[in-house]
Amino acid sequence: MVRTVRPEHPVSVTVTAAVGGKKEWNGPLGARFDYIDESDRFGKKTWEQSEAESQAIALRLALNKSSLRETDLDAVVAGDLLNQCSSSSYGLMNFRIPFLGIFGACSTPAEGLLISTLMLDGGHYRRIGVVSSSHFCSAERQFRAPVEYGGQRPPTAQWTVTGAGAFILENAPGRVQIDGLQIGRIVDAGIDDPGNMGAAMAPAAFEAFRDFFEFSGKKPADYDLILTGDLGAEGSAILKELALRAGIDLKRHNDCGLMIYDRATQDVQSGGSGCGCSAAVMASYILPQMFEGNVGSVLYAATGALMSADAVKQGLCIPGIAHIVSLKADMKNNRGERAQ
Repeated sequence: MVRTVRPEHPVSVTVTAAVGGKKEWNGPLGARFDYIDESDRFGKKTWEQSEAESQAIALRLALNKSSLRETDLDAVVAGDLLNQCSSSSYGLMNFRIPFLGIFGACSTPAEGLLISTLMLDGGHYRRIGVVSSSHFCSAERQFRAPVEYGGQRPPTAQWTVTGAGAFILENAPGRVQIDGLQIGRIVDAGIDDPGNMGAAMAPAAFEAFRDFFEFSGKKPADYDLILTGDLGAEGSAILKELALRAGIDLKRHNDCGLMIYDRATQDVQSGGSGCGCSAAVMASYILPQMFEGNVGSVLYAATGALMSADAVKQGLCIPGIAHIVSLKADMKNNRGERAQ
């Protein structure tokens, strides 16, 4: 049974930080990132270590922006694409904060916000950090082939974002509050092509939206923005077609994979993807827009292709999932303020 949850107590997002690489810097949102490393290495020798360091930088920036110390966080919830969430564990181990490593593929940022909200709403924790990352080169090495191989990419393929997003949540009223949650269901769309993850994830996004609007009592018109991450061009088109057939109006839809890059000039095929994609878009642009009072309500559904490198080699399908987080800004108090 699908259940849409409304927190019983106020849970707010207080601060965000976004980290990216050269390709992200050259994209439409590049100037909004808090930290850019044009070498994509973040001061480390290997791509895996680079991704781990991007998480550390993102969380440190979020703490600094809010004048918090590491000890002010009761826990950190983090995830990435690599085996055993190694970027998260290596990147955050020196913070000495109670740690939960999670995996939801590209849906990880929303999963982290969802889990943290439930922990805070329960009254057991006061303040939690959420971090999510991906790296083009580390993901290519794990899921496809060494970057040096230079294999041709089909038009439906997506470009893994090199970046990380960090969020700090508190169990108190704030400028942006989380007012709804929904855990996604695994959906098999019958897609086994790792070069077409958008098609694998789109049905899960559709089912998540359909269920949310049915069980929450909300309507698409209640939101200024209905955001997915990361379906890309292929998956977004499929989502809109499925929604149209079901009579669901998604005119206010946009996708993080389409926002982070300029497909006309950056050669990213169908758009961006990865745990760092929607995390970076939310942290660099969407939430700051809400902090500033420019956007009042966002329905955020991060989508994930729950595959592994071995499953793809065995010809198995690529299960999709979509977790939903509903966010609402305090427009009266936010308008005219600057985002952190």
